[in-house]
Amino acid sequence: MIRLSAFSDEAGNSLKEQIEALKRNGISYMEIRNVDGVNVQKMTLEQAEEIQRELEANGIAVWSVGSPVGKVKLKEDFCFEDYLEDVRHICKLANIFKTDKIRMFSFFLAYDKAEEVYGYLRRMVEVANEYGVQLYHENEKKIYGDTSERVLDIMAHVDGLKYIYDPANYLQVDETADTTLDLLHGKTDYFHIKDVILETGELVPAGYGDGKIDRLIEMITDDKVLSIEPHLAIFEGYSTIDDEQMKNKFHFSSNGEAFDAAVAAVKTLLVKAGYEEKDSAFVKA
Repeated sequence: MIRLSAFSDEAGNSLKEQIEALKRNGISYMEIRNVDGVNVQKMTLEQAEEIQRELEANGIAVWSVGSPVGKVKLKEDFCFEDYLEDVRHICKLANIFKTDKIRMFSFFLAYDKAEEVYGYLRRMVEVANEYGVQLYHENEKKIYGDTSERVLDIMAHVDGLKYIYDPANYLQVDETADTTLDLLHGKTDYFHIKDVILETGELVPAGYGDGKIDRLIEMITDDKVLSIEPHLAIFEGYSTIDDEQMKNKFHFSSNGEAFDAAVAAVKTLLVKAGYEEKDSAFVKA
């Protein structure tokens, strides 16, 4: 069985817009990242409690906290012990959102600091364990774990981490989909669905680029979640998560329309792979 989640902040800034977008697309899970202009890391516990009440009232569950944990540079003045307080705060939010999953990263431009990265990640895992949650590392350009080789290094040196595979992010560091799928598909706990045309760098709906999302789906043999993070239009908070210009091949009249197109593209690939939609999930026909 395959279930869909989504970064619903790409559909709208307000919680109301995000809930409406998820419901009209038949998705009951969200990867929470920004609500009403506030990044999840900056939310107070009280704000999180209010959001959770509204989500529960609308039948929406938080699949994962789409946090920016680990998206920092290891500068000379970086104090890891202070940074752990941010990690603890995100863990408390995960508890409020009733999820045991936190998306995270392995530090910007830290290619020459492998042992430091491994040590920090191990300590972060320990903190997450204190709160009964788990950290899920996403490959992201310009962080230590941006290539398949370094992701495998992290796997070999850090116990307790789980992993997210983002096909577009691998393409953006000049890796091929076939190589990364062969190396990492079976080691992946859930998938972010984002596609890109390798030659132009244009972000496109799933199946329109070189991410081989169709092969990714065909290789799934057990229950998995695909979390849609399409980046098909500029959305509130984009500049805080990516400092590069977004290039899109297709243009939409609104963020809601772009979000709906992204979901439709994923569902089309699932149907082509022999799945049918039943009760907010996809099962083999």
